[in-house]
Amino acid sequence: MYKAANTRLLLRSLSSNSAASASVPVNPRLASARLALSRPCGAWVGRSSGLVRAAGWSGTRLRFAGARAQIGAAAVPAVERLQRRMATQATEHAFKDILTSLPKPGGGEYGKFYSLPALNDPRIDKLPYSIRILLESAIRNCDNFQVTKNDVEKIIDWENTSPKLAEIPFKPARVLLQDFTGVPAVVDLAAMRDAMAKLGSDANKINPLVPVDLVIDHSVQVDVARSQNAVQANMELEFSRNKERFGFLKWGSSAFQNMLVVPPGSGIVHQVNLEYLGRVVFNTDGILYPDSVVGTDSHTTMIDGLGVAGWGVGGIEAEATMLGQPMSMVLPGVIGFQLTGKLRSGVTATDLVLTVTQMLRKHGVVGKFVEFYGEGMGKLSLADRATIANMSPEYGATMGFFPVDHVTLDYLKLTGRSDETVSMIEAYLRANKMFVDYNEPPAERIYSSYLELDLDEVEPSMSGPKRPHDRVPLKEMKSDWHACLDNKVGFKGFAVPKEQQDKVVKFDFHGQPAEIKHGSVVIAAITSCTNTSNPSVMLGAGLVAKKACELGLEVKPWVKTSLAPGSGVVTKYFLQSGLQEYLNQQGFHTVGYGCTTCIGNSGDLDESVSAAITENDVVAAAVLSGNRNFEGRVHPLTRANYLASPPLVVAYALAGTVDIDFEKEPIGIGKDGKEVYFRDIWPSTEEIAQVVQSSVLPDMFKGTYEAITKGNPMWNQLTVPEASLYSWDSKSTYIHEPPYFKDMTMSPPGPSAVKDAYCLLNFGDSITTDHISPAGSIHKDSPAARYLMERGVDRKDFNSYGSRRGNDEIMARGTFANIRIVNKFLNGEFGPKTIHVPTGEKLYVFDAAMRYKSEGHATIILAGAEYGSGSSRDWAAKGPMLLAIKAVIVKSFERIHRSNLVGMGIIPLCFKAGEDADSLGLTGHERYSIDLPANLSEIRPGQDVTVTTDNGKSFTCTLRFDTEVELAYFNHGGILPYVIRNLAGVQN
Repeated sequence: MYKAANTRLLLRSLSSNSAASASVPVNPRLASARLALSRPCGAWVGRSSGLVRAAGWSGTRLRFAGARAQIGAAAVPAVERLQRRMATQATEHAFKDILTSLPKPGGGEYGKFYSLPALNDPRIDKLPYSIRILLESAIRNCDNFQVTKNDVEKIIDWENTSPKLAEIPFKPARVLLQDFTGVPAVVDLAAMRDAMAKLGSDANKINPLVPVDLVIDHSVQVDVARSQNAVQANMELEFSRNKERFGFLKWGSSAFQNMLVVPPGSGIVHQVNLEYLGRVVFNTDGILYPDSVVGTDSHTTMIDGLGVAGWGVGGIEAEATMLGQPMSMVLPGVIGFQLTGKLRSGVTATDLVLTVTQMLRKHGVVGKFVEFYGEGMGKLSLADRATIANMSPEYGATMGFFPVDHVTLDYLKLTGRSDETVSMIEAYLRANKMFVDYNEPPAERIYSSYLELDLDEVEPSMSGPKRPHDRVPLKEMKSDWHACLDNKVGFKGFAVPKEQQDKVVKFDFHGQPAEIKHGSVVIAAITSCTNTSNPSVMLGAGLVAKKACELGLEVKPWVKTSLAPGSGVVTKYFLQSGLQEYLNQQGFHTVGYGCTTCIGNSGDLDESVSAAITENDVVAAAVLSGNRNFEGRVHPLTRANYLASPPLVVAYALAGTVDIDFEKEPIGIGKDGKEVYFRDIWPSTEEIAQVVQSSVLPDMFKGTYEAITKGNPMWNQLTVPEASLYSWDSKSTYIHEPPYFKDMTMSPPGPSAVKDAYCLLNFGDSITTDHISPAGSIHKDSPAARYLMERGVDRKDFNSYGSRRGNDEIMARGTFANIRIVNKFLNGEFGPKTIHVPTGEKLYVFDAAMRYKSEGHATIILAGAEYGSGSSRDWAAKGPMLLAIKAVIVKSFERIHRSNLVGMGIIPLCFKAGEDADSLGLTGHERYSIDLPANLSEIRPGQDVTVTTDNGKSFTCTLRFDTEVELAYFNHGGILPYVIRNLAGVQN
């Protein structure tokens, strides 16, 4: 069953005879013994409790029988020694001697914990707090099988091992999903159950073994805005569009154990995680340990602001984590980011995070942790910290971590956590050296590199018009905008001819005269997890609206304004403060509780506005309090998209344009006929703090979350079957059985070379996952639209790509379907088409891929730097696999996307430093062969491979399988087939 690589890995593991004797820089045992002997064979950590329990040892013997046949008789004694050793270790914890009682102040104990101080190792005292969380997990889960003492030693010796890219296993305490990523994850789990049944094994082995929280928050769209009835109307439309998806998720919540589904209308997943789901410290079966989480949304990092280690992973990797597979990760470097001083009056947390994002992008933190410290931490609220942590993907880090301190504890109390729970959290973290007390002298900690920011230097800022790390100081916005109009088309350019830059387009808006020009704001949205959890910026927006109303300013009616709070708590404190009525007067009515404009669910613009933009080629603008503003993401017709704080969103809505200098030009004319300036409506920090103090109350959080799992009437009325296997409906356009496991057998396919492949697409830099697999609207002329119309779906019911992720047929057709994508084959033309190289014909990408496939030709992709940046979108890897793309050759990858490509069996290759397709003279019209060894035993992570073309060119690339575990996944054709074979190979 397990071929050359697995035999090689198992032999290497056995020959070491002891985990501590391993000398390779990565951990080959993770992909060897784990591959042959994972969960069903003996050792599992029971629901993240840290207590190892024995299971199914007859299965171990059966698996070893197969391993013996391949390894040979000479190795049998070694196998038997390993089997006996594992049987002993499964009942005796490797670090049982440091299991320590945590006493309660009044007597008794909170529970027991694995004590880091009890190790008496001075190296631990210098570790970053984020690395201590990895260390505690390794110690608690150490069974000398999935996690070894050698892994623990690597983490303790982090200062020396992290520069060597050492591999470690990590078992997160829980998994977090949202519905865009959660639906395909549950689809995969359902399909894996079917595959298990077809292989003659127990389908119920496919079941989450750690807590899984799924928050339905990405399906609401801003169909109705500027209306008191917007929430109810949008929710009704949400349910009518997504009833089948929601029913499927409700089925999953009952069919799978350990899965909590938070119904639609409850809030944004990351805000719900921060205010409600985050535990900070678990107490399971009497064992205390730090909360940690991986999520299928890249902004899972928001929870880092609460001192919970969390980051985004691909849906594929999350599914394996649910099923008990340890995450194999490279021990990261940690950037120490010192904060000093205090934010000036009028400067917001959004301004701060845009500054931090720019600094860290420049520093280079991809694949690293960032840990914040310094005396300035005490001046930052928990919500401000969460804002900075949220945008970790935008500055490229795996985490932006804020260790737990008194600010954290105060926030836990504010959000309704009990006093006893907060006391337990503080006692545990203090006892295990994971708590920061700024009243004590700072302890020395070592970081990989250092940055510092004086908070007093932060100034009001925006970011855009196309990337979140392109920060623009507010005072420079007008000049920067004019530069963008002049510049050639690119991240900071629109190439509008000088003579056309001032043109004004007049049109009729529902019977009244209206006008727009380049830079006119047509969408102003207070939205997204980054800011809606932060009372100071939300209430600041309310104060701007109030001051504007009092002075007689109002937003023009053709500006689509919206307010999408991250939880019901926000509405409660808006009502408590009396500011909601002023927001309503300016058109910022609440439109729903979920992720809206930031994910592309901004809804249609009024037809008159759309026509004015398209017929006159206007570069219209959107201003949103989001974290993403990539091309085509917010709305197809807003080519300029700026990220801003909620108060600035209101200010720009009032101004009606981004072509304004707020310091010198008036926003408008007040009711007394006088000019009103930005300074007249901008609240001071003291004003905001006063409203926050009086309006944000603990009972609001308690009341909101006590009812959160009870759902709403529409959710409660959904009826679903109780079967453990899902009954697929072949006519469904939302939920479709994926083809990944259709012809699967128990034997892994092994590696295969790429021979004479055509280049399907030839890209430049910064191709995002939104370019690869858009989440927004389905274009009426696209292959996905054709598929839907052929099945009788009206255009008005197309919904979005994000909502259709449970149907592989649509998502394959939506791969590379972003209308703003730039493919070098098209010589500057935008859009989702490519050239079929043999004929020179221009086709939609899907149609070209299917033609290559029908002709029996493999395909590859060429691209530049930062390939796959943006959301942690598993469909950005699943889609290319379904298009039969065999390899992606780039200058550099975004961390999660590279991992996802491996998880789907696609080969990731990087050009050598200083080289790219252009420097090598590659046009993409060549045919490409990748010299990958046929025998997995000859492949090593990070090795050089040769790529040759049919015109005689040859160049060397780095093979970006970064760990031995990834090689094992590749041998099986992906991570999910690996898991299925692993589980199905054990008989009850």
